[in-house]
Amino acid sequence: MSASLPIRNVIHVEVEVVYAQAHSRPGQQVFVYFITLENRGYETVQLLRREWFIQDAQGGLAHVEGEGVVGEKPILEPGQLYKYNSFCPIAQPPGLMWGFYTFQNMLGELFRVEIPAFALRLPDAHRTLN
Repeated sequence: MSASLPIRNVIHVEVEVVYAQAHSRPGQQVFVYFITLENRGYETVQLLRREWFIQDAQGGLAHVEGEGVVGEKPILEPGQLYKYNSFCPIAQPPGLMWGFYTFQNMLGELFRVEIPAFALRLPDAHRTLN
């Protein structure tokens, strides 16, 4: 259903990623991502769903979807920002994450916003040479 929804560019998505060494172990590297959403449109909208694609260095691809983000379905008025953070473990970095948010305007019209791909990389000090 959601794949057939129109994609709109009214929500600006900004991502920052941090490697969580204290929560990582061999075979499970944890990355924390900080997301800022900015409503650059002219309508009040609500985030209803998220859909993520997560790929690791070995080509493994995970698909995760669900309602809202971090237990919330934020409403963004024009010009408003919403910030949240979450985390993602992957077996073998580097990895990539990308996806979509599904939003609804106050008329009930659904649309998707693309989450651009971002890298899940170890800091230089934590990389090992093969």
